[in-house]
Amino acid sequence: MKPDHLGDLLLATPALRELRQALPDATLVGLVGPWSRQMWQTNPDLNQLIELPFPGFERASKGRNRLRPYLLLGKYAALLRQGRYDAALLLRDDHWWGAGLVALAGIPQRIGHAHPRSVPFLTTALPYDPRTHVTRQALEVVQALVQPGPSSTLTTGLPALHFTPTADAQRWADGWLATHLHPDERMVIIHPGTGGVIKHWSVAAWAQVANDLAQLPGIHLVCTGGPGEERLVAELAALIEPAPLTLAGATTLGELAALLGRAALVLGVDSGPLHLAVSQGVPTIHLFGPSDHQRFGPWGDARRQRVLRTDLFCSPCGVFDACPRGTSGPECMEQITPEHVIAAARHVLA
Repeated sequence: MKPDHLGDLLLATPALRELRQALPDATLVGLVGPWSRQMWQTNPDLNQLIELPFPGFERASKGRNRLRPYLLLGKYAALLRQGRYDAALLLRDDHWWGAGLVALAGIPQRIGHAHPRSVPFLTTALPYDPRTHVTRQALEVVQALVQPGPSSTLTTGLPALHFTPTADAQRWADGWLATHLHPDERMVIIHPGTGGVIKHWSVAAWAQVANDLAQLPGIHLVCTGGPGEERLVAELAALIEPAPLTLAGATTLGELAALLGRAALVLGVDSGPLHLAVSQGVPTIHLFGPSDHQRFGPWGDARRQRVLRTDLFCSPCGVFDACPRGTSGPECMEQITPEHVIAAARHVLA
């Protein structure tokens, strides 16, 4: 069970891979929100997906019916009972609703972390550390099912994020690059948008970085964005000289992944597309402010997947709709300087 959004589901894919390798003949069913189905839809380690409208995770408001979470518990517990599942793995530590759901559904093994909200509903509650990376937490949950006991250890090394674009998506990316870039050029992608407005960096700061990198020999800049980020991408592109290529709200998830995988470097804030770039094996630079980089940072080699942040006393706060201190703009993001980002980018490209 993973109620979160696209980037969070991608961060759980190493656990899916470990689970499939440990239980090759098991029927593995993913429980996801409709907002993130596409991230696991083609995952070869799953047999089936079930969509659940997890209360509190919709980014578009559906009103404030306080009874809705409890009404949905009964409805979906009845659905899960029909599956006669042997075990439920909760891959979000504080998800009391999901833990209650699988308990109400009568699933005999219910494994998660000992978060106070979830622990009453679990049969196996793992030690809870709020600073542990969410990917490692998911691997711990899988381990508790397939190799229980205090002496067990995680697989040696870091199992990678897993998302494979389809052959059609790969062909699309090849065609797009052949049309827009010279074969000798290297593509640098800036993806400035994300779901939480407080995680944004200023357009002016991104433009300063972009204008510096655009002057490097053989570099061609591309600004990308998801649905609803067209205006943000256009505003940034208007400040860059020479004008970059732009691609916002015009690709499938697989097409975006295939394009990211052909970049020399991808820069952005804490977002699903930056994790998607990590999954394609390319170097990335992630700007972190209110997000906890220890929990939600890139999963991979820190020399290739770099986090830039400032040590502001209140960061990370985990609040993404408005700065809790009421600052005019997110101070934790504003204190990241363009010069710092430029230096890191030039180092990677060199």
